[in-house]
Order: sequence, then C-alpha cells, then structure tokens
Amino acid sequence: MKRDELSHEVRQRLKRLPEPFQAHYGVVPLPPPENAVIIPGGRKLSEADTALAKVETLATELKDPWLISRILPRREAVSSSSIEGTNSTLDELLSIEETGSTESSDAAVQVRDYALALDDFVPRAQEEKSEIFTVGLVQDLHRIVMRGDSDYKDNPGNLRTRVVWIGGAGNIAYSTYNPAPPGDIAACLEETMAYMRGEGMQVMNQNLTVRMAIAHAHFEAVHPFRDGNGRVGRLLLPLMMAAEGRMPLYLSPYIEAHKGSYYASLKAAQQRLEWHEAAAFIADAITGSANELIVTREALSKLGDLWRARRKFRQGSGAFNSLDVLPHYPVLTAKRLSDILKVSIPAATQAVDQLVEAGMLTERTGYARNRIFAADEALTIINRPFGELPILPEA
Repeated sequence: MKRDELSHEVRQRLKRLPEPFQAHYGVVPLPPPENAVIIPGGRKLSEADTALAKVETLATELKDPWLISRILPRREAVSSSSIEGTNSTLDELLSIEETGSTESSDAAVQVRDYALALDDFVPRAQEEKSEIFTVGLVQDLHRIVMRGDSDYKDNPGNLRTRVVWIGGAGNIAYSTYNPAPPGDIAACLEETMAYMRGEGMQVMNQNLTVRMAIAHAHFEAVHPFRDGNGRVGRLLLPLMMAAEGRMPLYLSPYIEAHKGSYYASLKAAQQRLEWHEAAAFIADAITGSANELIVTREALSKLGDLWRARRKFRQGSGAFNSLDVLPHYPVLTAKRLSDILKVSIPAATQAVDQLVEAGMLTERTGYARNRIFAADEALTIINRPFGELPILPEA
C-alpha cells in the first residue's frame, strides 16, 4: 500500500499492524461523512431518483410482481458471487431450487444461499426499517452466504482476527489497500451500522443513493471478514432501499459488467475520501439497473404475446394460465406448477405436456420421473449479458 496514494486525512489514520506484519500499516477508516456530497455535473443523482420512481410505478402497475421479487434476486446472487470468483449460472441455481439437490458444487450452493438471504432479509428490512442495521445483521448475512464454502478458514459470521489486505497477489508488500487492523474492526463496523441507521445528519444532507454509496465503501474499507466481504456489502444495498420503503433494485449485474469502474470508485472513496466517485458509480448502477429491468419486462411481455399467438390454449386452462408463470419460473417441475396454479399434479403435467408440444418448454433431464422443464426463450431474455438488447423468437 503506497502512502502517496492516500489523502492526508487517511494517512493520519494509519495504524501499525500486529505481528508478523508489524512492518506494515492498516487504515482505520474515518467515520462515514454526514455532510452533503456533490457529484460534478449534478445530473446523476436526479437520474437515479427518476429511475427508482419508474421502477416503483412499474411495480405498482404489475398484477404479479414476481419478476421483481424472484428472478432479479437470483441474477443478483449469480453476479455478486461471480465478482468474487464463485462461478455458477442462473440456470444451475434455478435447477437446484427445483430439485433440492444435495450434490451440487460449492459454488452453486453459495449462490443459492445468497438468493435465500435476499428472500429472508429484504422483507425484514421493509418491516424493521433502519433498525435492522446492526453488527448482528452483518454477521448473520455472512454466516448464510459463507456456510457452503468448504474452503473458508474461519467460522462464518465471526469477525476476523487476522490481518488481510487487498491486491498484492498474496504478498502484503505489494498490496493496494490494507483494511482496518483486527483490533479496530468492531468499533469501525459499528460506525458503519450507525451511519446506515441514520443516527447523524446524513439523513438531512444526503439522499438514499449517496448513503448507499458511502455505506458500501465504508463497509468494504472495514473488511470485517477474511472473505465474503464483497458479497455481504452488496447484499446490504437492496436492504438499504427496502428499509427506506423503496422498491429494492439489485445492482450486482451492473457492477459485474463495470468491475473496473466499481473498484476505482471504491479506491477513490477509501484512499482519497472522494466520496462523490462512489456516489456517481452507485447512481449510474441504479439508473442502469432500472433501465435493464424495464427492457426485460417489456421483452417478456412481447414474448408472452408471441406464445399466445403461437398456440391458442383454452382460456382458464392450465396451459393458458402457465404462460403468466413461465417468465418468473423459467425452470420448473410439474409439482412446482401444480403448487402455483393450485391444481392437481396430473392437471399440471397435462399443461406441461401441452407447453412442450407448443415449443414453450423443453424437458431437461430425460428422466421418466422428477423431470425439469425450461422455458428457454424466457431464459434467453432474462439471462442475457447486462446491457445487451433482448433477443425475441420469430413469430
């Protein structure tokens, strides 16, 4: 870690690390700022506010908000894990959820656990508001997302007691940043949580986008665990939106597509206290993610129209009603469909067979029982690379 890359205020917070790293220093982060943060140009924050308002209007208009409450958290889980080198796929995640397989890879299990954490904690944040933000919450999130990692050396959820560093290919002498020394983690993390609870003037001086950016950058500067900090830090972003009463957006697909800018914005905030860089990135992430959601929703709506034109199912039949389910459960079993539609398994199986015949579902397993089906045309839209235009099938 080069001292000349740190601002004067950050250099004042350097603290010698414990043995055997006593030749090096860690940064004890300053408390998160409570003053206003100005982004040069001034438009990014207003654009993010407008994007959030569009998503909330969309959510209000949807008869069924599954697209927002189910598939997007799962894309979030895949992307956030991928950023940290834990690679699975949306297809694999959805298949695991259908089969309940216990023979999946560590990576797939970790991605599933991330999605389950969102399922559990976003509703809690909506109910508990800012009071949810405690050190205990952070430990619970870490415990969930790291419990499936057989290579993790500590007990998931325990704050680290060892020195860690960022960059340097395993050698602290070449690190780009040394987070808080172990003895300072608890106090620094409590400062992050107090900031997220809005216990200072930041609620008056900063809007939600700015507070998300500052909280995220500060949390990553503290780096309270040996591994999994990025995943926990990104989990906290939709929780902040939910606690604020806003429709949560899931930003990791945008972050994954713009990793260089993401890390540069964190570096600017943590090393030089240029909080506006982090705020500008999160504002862009919110705007980009909202636009992506709207494009996806419109493409899936058009796909539904194409399906209905492809074959006329009897209105009210299982196959007809399934067309509204497939964009939200693009990988499913007949049992899952029977539960959603509240029909018998034979009736759901008949509907699935009709959808397969019409080319809207494909059987994946080749089994006679416990078959898994996929709406590949919907998956192509949902799982496309971030920012690419959706590809619709020919009419």
